[in-house]
Amino acid sequence: MERTFWKHCSTCKKELPFRARYHACNVSTCNRGHTALAFCSVECWDSHVPLLRHRDAWAVEQSAPSREEWQREQVEEQLASERREARASAPPASVTPTPLPHVAPADLPHDVLIVVSKLKAYVRARSGMNTSDGVVDVLSDKVRALCDAAIEKAAQAGRKTVLDRDF
Repeated sequence: MERTFWKHCSTCKKELPFRARYHACNVSTCNRGHTALAFCSVECWDSHVPLLRHRDAWAVEQSAPSREEWQREQVEEQLASERREARASAPPASVTPTPLPHVAPADLPHDVLIVVSKLKAYVRARSGMNTSDGVVDVLSDKVRALCDAAIEKAAQAGRKTVLDRDF
């Protein structure tokens, strides 16, 4: 059976014909997806305001879609619903590792990666010992190795961001 109206009034349940003028609430929560409220008159709109405790609301006059527009919307909603269901039931896609660019070791920066004063202060506070200047280069090399392993792990996960969990 062919549908002869667009929607029912959200308050009095009167049928709202296609292409008819109706009133909608300006509050965004009243206009979302399946809850999109439509009212046949300002009086019907006004009766929902105290129920939903709107602070500052007004009725907006709008036009209902034509039968063809409404049918097209229904088909689009059905297709979108089927796509959502297919994505939800599909097995997770395998992660493709991000290829790492090849960089020659000579092209990599070989700067000190450690704040020397902070390192020395930590060692002194923890043990009362002094720290040799040679420790800084060795420790920077160890940090580089940790970073390289974390970069590889992030790439294997298909990410372009190294996260704390990669260490």
